[in-house]
Amino acid sequence: MTPAARVQTAIEVLDEILSGTPAEKALTGWARRSRFAGSKDRAAVRDHVYDGLRRRNSASFLGGDLSGRGIMLGILRQDGADLDALFSGQGYGPAALSVAEQIVPSGDVPLDIPEWLVPRLRDSMGGDFETGIAAMSARAPVALRVNLQKTDRDSARRALLEDGIETYSPTQASTALIATTGARKVAQSKTYQTGLVELQDVSSQMAIEAIPLRSDMKVLDYCAGGGGKVLGMAGRATAQYFACDAIEARLRDLPNRAERAGADIQVITDPAQHAPYDLVFCDVPCSGSGTWRRTPDAKWRFTKADLDELTQVQAGILFDAAQLVAPGGVLVYATCSLLDDENILQIQKFMDVSSGVKLVSTEQIPLGQETDGFCFAVLEVA
Repeated sequence: MTPAARVQTAIEVLDEILSGTPAEKALTGWARRSRFAGSKDRAAVRDHVYDGLRRRNSASFLGGDLSGRGIMLGILRQDGADLDALFSGQGYGPAALSVAEQIVPSGDVPLDIPEWLVPRLRDSMGGDFETGIAAMSARAPVALRVNLQKTDRDSARRALLEDGIETYSPTQASTALIATTGARKVAQSKTYQTGLVELQDVSSQMAIEAIPLRSDMKVLDYCAGGGGKVLGMAGRATAQYFACDAIEARLRDLPNRAERAGADIQVITDPAQHAPYDLVFCDVPCSGSGTWRRTPDAKWRFTKADLDELTQVQAGILFDAAQLVAPGGVLVYATCSLLDDENILQIQKFMDVSSGVKLVSTEQIPLGQETDGFCFAVLEVA
């Protein structure tokens, strides 16, 4: 595919997404219909589409229309691309620019977040708002967690380099690496397949390092999902680990991931049967606002009703999880959200109705170049 053909394809996929199709479904459908497209073509189209979704508001403003064509014109205009070459009307590329499209719109460029969320995010993020919103509009880093049960960070870096993947060591977490080249090869690399590293954002690793984890503990990951957090904990200390999730299908791959990592994790369906636990980790369902650059279509679908429903679910999980903690044990509440409604306000409401619970620490990790937005609180249960 030519660069112009890739742009035209991204326009068509974006139009499908704007009509209501989830981004991944739209991209997968295009790939299945387009067997002629090579891996580089698919990657380029995906990058165009996701860049367009991350910057939907500003791009559609600069492109003059909330459409696939308007978004791609705005994105390419922002990036300083040769518009005449890409919009030439030749081959499989998009039609030539109209006279109106050649004029760059003037005025204040809108923020790339839903309007109803602007005041909430300003209040929640405070002084981190400007840098956080800028980071939300950029591509996310590919971060890895080194499995300390099998190797150390320097050795993992060398092994990845042999696999053609260059990395550097960010300062926020001692287990973290960030890929600079070869990121798309990680899952097929020998280093990954032998369990020396796992894909995991830096913020989650920071939370795992901060919790009071010991090898003599009995630990439950209460909302385990795919198991990234419990695998991270198992990489840090050889405690007794259990994992469960309200949607059991999410845990399907955890046994294989645990085997690859050399971790002993029991997947369970009834956490009360094995209670009490010395530590219960709750990475609760949330808006995901701290990770919207990874799933940018989610921020445009998110509503006030969704937020209200999620905060109720979170409150219920906190209450239920607290009942599973042994006296003197630890309850960890975590979200990948930037919103106070899901973070500090949720914790305060729980503290107001819970006797014998002490807040040990809380941290809001800002959304930045290397870190996703993430919040966690460590609570001691009497």
